[in-house]
Amino acid sequence: MGILQRIIECKKKEIQTRLMEFPINVLKQKKQFNIPKKSLATILKNNVSTGIIAEFKRKSPSKGIIHNNPNLAEITQSYFNNHAAGISILTDEQFFGGTLLDLEQTAQLSIPVLRKDFMIDAYQIYEAKAYGASVILLIAACLDNEKIIELARIAKDIDLEVLLEIHQESELFAINEWVDIIGINNRNLDSLELDIQTSINLYPQLQKYNKPIISESGIDNLDTLKKLKKIGFNGFLIGENFMKQEDPAQAFADFVENFKTENEN
Repeated sequence: MGILQRIIECKKKEIQTRLMEFPINVLKQKKQFNIPKKSLATILKNNVSTGIIAEFKRKSPSKGIIHNNPNLAEITQSYFNNHAAGISILTDEQFFGGTLLDLEQTAQLSIPVLRKDFMIDAYQIYEAKAYGASVILLIAACLDNEKIIELARIAKDIDLEVLLEIHQESELFAINEWVDIIGINNRNLDSLELDIQTSINLYPQLQKYNKPIISESGIDNLDTLKKLKKIGFNGFLIGENFMKQEDPAQAFADFVENFKTENEN
């Protein structure tokens, strides 16, 4: 069984447990459920920020432990202070070391927050809203077309934006009217192989949809970011590059400062 299938099987069990503990009617009573959120799609489309969706994660299946003891509040505050377009929070605990409480705490900031998880059930959409997300991730590799439409429509019904992630041309079928942002993951979720060329190859086929397009995974230097920006990408999901540093908060601040300096020259 590949890593992606292992994660999905674990996710199915996790959803059943959480559904018993926190039914949807309970989730709807949480304060964050009815608080309007900023639009990540609008920020990316209008080019009013760095375009960086800065990610907080402790570990990953491909890298193991990335940071032993990261300070969530300090790091996400730096992301906010240094003009990230949005913040991505990993909420999968077993494989990425994240929690919904990470999401809830970050949602206190006045910035779009993406719940990054393996979303396979409507329950997770309500859960994302209840814990303060403004955007949810749907991964084409995990879902068939019917399920993608179902989950995207539910997200839109409760005022969540949808980031649809694809990795290959055969997944273009997944793009629909309820998707707000298209993401290209440079990492193959089965083999965990990484190739920035994936974004470069797929970008021309996505322009016709007139939606913000972001590149995800493997963006670890300014040259790569500048290359993707020149091609036309609206945003860049970056996490490991900052989280692997001893001080991720300062690493992000320095990266943005260098990015601004190079853009001015």
